[in-house]
Amino acid sequence: MRSLRRGRRPLLIAAAAVGLAALVAPTALGVLGPLTVAEALIATGLVVTAGAVAALGAAVLLLRRSMREVSLEIRTQTRTVTETLGRDRLETIRAMDATRARVNRIQSHSLPRLAREITGAVTRQGRHDYEQQVAWSELSRHLDTAPFMPPLRGWAASPDVLRVLVRHIDRLRPDLVVEFGSGASSVWLGYALRRAGAGRLVAVEHDARYAELSRALVASHGLDDIVEVRTAPLTEVEAAIVTVGEEQVATADRWYDAAVLDDLDGVGLVFVDGPPKATGRHARYPALPALMPRCTEDVVFVLDDADRPDERAIGDRWLAEHPELHRTEEHAEKGAHVFSRKGV
Repeated sequence: MRSLRRGRRPLLIAAAAVGLAALVAPTALGVLGPLTVAEALIATGLVVTAGAVAALGAAVLLLRRSMREVSLEIRTQTRTVTETLGRDRLETIRAMDATRARVNRIQSHSLPRLAREITGAVTRQGRHDYEQQVAWSELSRHLDTAPFMPPLRGWAASPDVLRVLVRHIDRLRPDLVVEFGSGASSVWLGYALRRAGAGRLVAVEHDARYAELSRALVASHGLDDIVEVRTAPLTEVEAAIVTVGEEQVATADRWYDAAVLDDLDGVGLVFVDGPPKATGRHARYPALPALMPRCTEDVVFVLDDADRPDERAIGDRWLAEHPELHRTEEHAEKGAHVFSRKGV
């Protein structure tokens, strides 16, 4: 813009010269002699034409100068864009090299580790499957069960923890077994008590519909003289504040309606497999303090799913509050902790 303003000066000078010539020319020519009107007009036209030519020449010079400046600016901008694109291209190449190096690191480190983890997981699962099949076969032969038994594992107890329970039934010959939760395990425990020749099972279930299904399952195996499924909805209990790691958390505020236990006495074996984890933190804790006064001296509590942090913390609380108890950790798919006064 500054160059354009400078370029307008020749045009202004030329315009001023034309105007001055138009004013002065008649007078100047008149000094040379009298002129006719036609001669004066012709002379003035010539002078104006000369001025216009001068102004046009100045405009041409201005245009050429402007074109040179525009051309220089274009070259400058082109060079700037080229340099910028060059830098961007270099940065893109560097980014691609960094990504390639990262992929190589992943391939050289993460993939073999992932392959090892997958192999380990498959191996462990295969070992679990084999051990559960062995436990199932041993239970079936030992208890002389019906050909078609309810499935285990998943939501139900695994065969290996049931093998632990059957072993204690064979050893203790309890008059009364209490199970928190019901279903397939109730049937297997019923067979174990029938083989032992005495004792009965009370299974406590919070879900009324599932309790009916469990009763039907028990009846289909002819065990309803040994196994009783009781419905006890989850009712409000006092929550506690416990320490989990470095965090203070509130325990579950619901547990089975304790009235379901009122007529029970002489409990020799307790299987703690409920309420469900979704009930809240330490949801299974109340089982031992609620039943301990109703138990025999040699009672055994078996806590399922003991590989979970909550269940391990529950066991820690039981031991802290009942120093006379001992804990034994059984090898089981989901973890099984056994609590007793004699450490058996």
